[in-house]
Amino acid sequence: MIVDCHTCIWQSRGQLGRGSRRSTGPFPARTHAGAEPPDYAGADRHEEATQPVDAAFVLAFKSLYLDADVPNQLVSDYIRTNPRRLIGFAAVDPTEPRQAVEDLHFAHAELNMRGVSLSPAAQNFHPCHTNAKPCYEAAAKLEMPIVFHTGFRDGPEVVLQYAQPSLLDEVAREFPTLRIIIAHMGYPWIQETIVMLAKHPYVYTDISWLLHQPWQAYQALVSAYQFGVIDKLLFGSGFPYTHPAQSIEALYGINQIAAGTSLPTIPREKLRGIVERDVLDLLGIHASHTNRNADSNESLLDDED
Repeated sequence: MIVDCHTCIWQSRGQLGRGSRRSTGPFPARTHAGAEPPDYAGADRHEEATQPVDAAFVLAFKSLYLDADVPNQLVSDYIRTNPRRLIGFAAVDPTEPRQAVEDLHFAHAELNMRGVSLSPAAQNFHPCHTNAKPCYEAAAKLEMPIVFHTGFRDGPEVVLQYAQPSLLDEVAREFPTLRIIIAHMGYPWIQETIVMLAKHPYVYTDISWLLHQPWQAYQALVSAYQFGVIDKLLFGSGFPYTHPAQSIEALYGINQIAAGTSLPTIPREKLRGIVERDVLDLLGIHASHTNRNADSNESLLDDED
């Protein structure tokens, strides 16, 4: 089963907040071609682009600091159109801890959201701040994995020091059952991410927005393989910046960089493992989280049978 663990939708660039013409909050502001984020990245385009995968995580985004809001309701309305293959990740803002926990419970119970989407750098909070811990506690109890948009954020408004993956070490220690996904392999702090993967059993990373940089992606994947943590890498395209089909093709072709040289390569079965990882089981997304308002209450995992 192929699961795209990192996709986003929005109806207008204004939803991405201040500085959206330079930066998109947790989303990279420019593709490898230097293009700005699209003005429109709606559900119709997402549905078309993600046809090659069996399931896709759809991430909402909220930042009071950036005046940004890709609403949970927008994502929820979309995932309800195809609950067998669309998995919503709710956006909350930990800088308002009580409201964030209320939003998290509502998203889980009423909107069928199965994970959480946070960006400390774009939301202007230290990942270990006391205000954020009620969110982590609630997510752990509800068995909702958290995607942390770590790594480089190129808008001048974002707080780069909060984007470092190693800042999540305390979070993983204090909430050992919480599933954590470090987005984009924490680029450019990839080695920090690799150490986090080795250190904590429930810390994972996605490779979204990395494969359009072949040399960086090659080094990252070789390092993960040599460090023995490549089985904790999850496939992610980063839609709308890249599409799943493009990303899968780039991943399988990553060893071309080493052709004709003495550089190391990654075994093809390990690359295939990234694409076909049993992500839903790893992250604890089970039948109890299926859409209560859908025609069927069967688990997404049952679709593999």
